[in-house]
Order: sequence, then structure tokens, then C-alpha cells
Amino acid sequence: MTPPQRQRRTPVQPPAPPPQAAGQEGDRPNPERLFVIGGVDGSRAEMDLVTLIVARAEPSPSTTPEQAAVLRLCSAPLSVAELSAYLSLPFSAMTVLLTEMLAAELVTARAPITRQALPDRSLLEAVMHGLQKL
Repeated sequence: MTPPQRQRRTPVQPPAPPPQAAGQEGDRPNPERLFVIGGVDGSRAEMDLVTLIVARAEPSPSTTPEQAAVLRLCSAPLSVAELSAYLSLPFSAMTVLLTEMLAAELVTARAPITRQALPDRSLLEAVMHGLQKL
């Protein structure tokens, strides 16, 4: 008796992707767009990922779409990292955009609020005992 013969399956060719219209980039990043956002000089203000940005003005017809989005998002303080994530822009392009907006006084930047270290427990106990004796 002979064992049954197995037939090899031929791999199915994946369907060809549909042709993209002219000017569409798909999911690939577009470096030209970052240059347009960043401007020609590309100077940057000193800021890090946790610098808080607050809008000082409303979007006007003369602002770029990215600037208008930043102004709408920053009605409450947001960090540069959050803005970068919301707008899907790298940190470097975001800092250039924010530098231009800082120069135009559209936004303000400030360091994050850090909590101060708690006072020493023995000091608090001494104050509490002193108040109880009054």
C-alpha cells in the first residue's frame, strides 16, 4: 500500500496595491511638509518635552493650519510632547513651529510646575504641638 501523495499548495500572490493619485504619499512621512512647517531659517527656542505652551491669541485667517491647530489645542496648557503627539509632528519640527509662534507672541512657554519637597515631619510635629499648647 502506498501512502497518499500530498500536493504542494502554490502560494497565493497578494493583490497589487491600488495606484495612488498624484501627490499622495500614503503612510510615508513627507519631508517637504516638515520643511514648509519649519520655515527657512529653522531656528529654535530653548524648550524641552515638558515645557508647557499656552495660547495667547485666537487663530486668525493668516495663521497656518498647524499654527491654528496649536492655538486651538493650547487653550489650556499642554506640553510640547503632547502637542507633538496630537499633531503627529516630530519634536524638532514642533520646536521650530513653536519658536515662530513665540516670536509672533501667539503663545507663551513656561516651565512645568513642580511640587516642592514636603517639609520635614519633625518640623510639622513641632508646629502642631506648639499650636495645641496655645
